[in-house]
Amino acid sequence: MTSTNKYPQYLDQPESRRLEFKESFPKGEQVARTAVAFANGAGGKIVFGVQDEPRKIIGIPEEALFSIEEKVTSSIFNQCAPAIVPEIYLQSAAGKTLLVVEIFPGPHKPYYLKKPGKQTGTYIRVGSSNRKASPESIEALERQRRKVSYDSLPVHGCPMEEVDLSGFEKAYRALTGKSIGTTQLQNMGLLHPERDRVLPTHAALLLSRSPSKKRFFPYAKVECARFKGTDKRVFLDQATVDGPVHEAVEPCMAFIKKNIALGATIGEIYRQERWEYPLEAVREALINAIIHRDYAILGSDIKVAIYDDLLEITSPGPLPDTLPIEELGTGRSEIRNRVLAPIFKDLKLIEAWGSGIRKMRDELADYPEIELKLQEAGHAFQAQFKKAKSFSTRSAIRTSTGHEPDMNRTWIETQPDMLKILDFCKASRSVKEIMHFLGLKHRETFLNNYLHPLIQEHLISMTVPDKPKSPKQRYVITPNGLEMLGHDSQNR
Repeated sequence: MTSTNKYPQYLDQPESRRLEFKESFPKGEQVARTAVAFANGAGGKIVFGVQDEPRKIIGIPEEALFSIEEKVTSSIFNQCAPAIVPEIYLQSAAGKTLLVVEIFPGPHKPYYLKKPGKQTGTYIRVGSSNRKASPESIEALERQRRKVSYDSLPVHGCPMEEVDLSGFEKAYRALTGKSIGTTQLQNMGLLHPERDRVLPTHAALLLSRSPSKKRFFPYAKVECARFKGTDKRVFLDQATVDGPVHEAVEPCMAFIKKNIALGATIGEIYRQERWEYPLEAVREALINAIIHRDYAILGSDIKVAIYDDLLEITSPGPLPDTLPIEELGTGRSEIRNRVLAPIFKDLKLIEAWGSGIRKMRDELADYPEIELKLQEAGHAFQAQFKKAKSFSTRSAIRTSTGHEPDMNRTWIETQPDMLKILDFCKASRSVKEIMHFLGLKHRETFLNNYLHPLIQEHLISMTVPDKPKSPKQRYVITPNGLEMLGHDSQNR
């Protein structure tokens, strides 16, 4: 048993798909269940000596450390199959000693509890809890062991004559210049020869415009909704996109553009139209949701939800077990749907493997008021484009449906420092100059609480709007800002 003294960052994180805290060794099968769930998923740590809610480091008494280690080892060895070999070590934190049991993703899935057996003793990790695996989940684990993707499997009970791929073939020919026949469809993984017949694969059905698609994949669709306010109580608009998966992107983007605002950034020389959210980044998130979703999950669909303060895209299925969330955007790529992914690349929906998240973050450089949050939400993956709290007020900009968002600049008019900035920026100023003028030292606080709200309300504009991070960037008052200053002086 090894020991490490470096303060563990996981102590500041919530329990999750890869992390569980225990005050002491529990009774029953709890540790074995967690070990099975971690081995069936992305791996994880069980940390003994930490109270979860509220979070408190309790530590393990020195005289109990080896006893708990022995109990953990025996529990996992005696109750789990196939064999799971954990790494166990001591960790120092806040002057206390913790016992960490690290479980790695297993190559022999599914793992299960020996006594109940595979069908009722297999567990998976959903969020921060262990759930008994359904028959479909057990099948998915067995496919992972065999390294077979779900979209490559043949669809029994669906004759090839029922599958209409003419729309896909036309689109493929238009974008690649290549005609595709039976041989090409088979090489692409859309047809599966079996004895004296040819069957369509799941990927073929997903790309088809056939009644059979809805029969076998009733949830292979995207549900789009615009809600009033910041919760789901009131719908303002809804749409269902349930055609072939390669055709889903444009209808979804049309819905999004219909339900977000289009405004203008006023520079020193010209006006530049600007959507409320970075459309190219949203488009990348939508493509990722479609191509990486787990189509074996039959009870969930992709959801696009637009609120006053948030645009959220949720796709069924967590990240692949071999791709930690921390490595998103590093260029590393793990492909869940191995038939559909190359086809999406041929159709120019994907530019390069592993580039989507990086492209999203690059697009957000022009949107300092929007935060991109990528997270696992239960047994799904979520991309959130979230407005910073300091941007909760909305400009007087119109949506493509003709609506005008509520305008609320009263809070700025009542802030003396905001008015000082407007007056100071009658000449173009740098961030450093404005902060020095106000006597502020914390740059992030200044950006979030002062500068970003003024830009969002079109009271201050950038002198180099196409390069927000330019070292030559300066900020200058807009006609709207001058109007506010004039209105404020009249009120005084």
